[in-house]
Amino acid sequence: MGINRRGFIKVAGLSTLAGLTGKTALSVLADEEAEQVVRTGEALSAKRWAMVIDLHKCQQKNGCTACIDACHAIHNVPDFDNPKDEIKWIWKEDFEGAFPNQDHEFLKEDIRHATPVVFCNHCDNPPCVRVCPTQSTWKREDGVVMMDMHRCIGCRYCVVACPYGSRSFNWRDPRPHIKEIDPDFPTRSRGVVEKCNFCAERLARGQIPACVEACEEKALVFGDLEDPESEIRELLRTKHTIRRKPALGTNPEIYYIV
Repeated sequence: MGINRRGFIKVAGLSTLAGLTGKTALSVLADEEAEQVVRTGEALSAKRWAMVIDLHKCQQKNGCTACIDACHAIHNVPDFDNPKDEIKWIWKEDFEGAFPNQDHEFLKEDIRHATPVVFCNHCDNPPCVRVCPTQSTWKREDGVVMMDMHRCIGCRYCVVACPYGSRSFNWRDPRPHIKEIDPDFPTRSRGVVEKCNFCAERLARGQIPACVEACEEKALVFGDLEDPESEIRELLRTKHTIRRKPALGTNPEIYYIV
């Protein structure tokens, strides 16, 4: 990819700014571009993004993987067809595995046998951010926990720190295992970690996350947790919801209606 003199000076300046702020040059550039989109009124913005998942609606279509397929397609998630090397941004987990402290013998049968979709919880207190030595993962002001895969050194501290198993490590080159590469999202290389980013690139274009858009049952609701008039706040006011391992103090921003 070519770069002109003005572009070179801009990147050099951003690199210096990154060193002063502790952020990566790429993240500074991304923030700047996102701000430009916001100024044009095209981006979706919030004080704190969160998601509510209705487990009853999610189980309406047995075996449905529309949200998973949509996410993995646009983010160039490879399919190694091997559990050992599996890369996943969003996947299904049995209820007991997803909520180990919520299962009991009197639980509703449809919930007991549910296989909720799980992914990065975009925690308000993310342990992955604290342990990263290169600051390749960080939390934005709107709550989205980002991942700069170009800066990742593959130490996997974040993988160990995440109590939800939401991060995957590329043990092999993923590019040959992508069925159809989406040119709008960067592919990764061997030796880096990746995860769900709440479709930050789509938010910057004024689009909701791909998983939410793909769900025909409208089981996934995305919105601003700080907006008392938002649909997500209305659901949290009127429905009983649970979160994954809240006792750990990570304050996950994914809520499940049971």
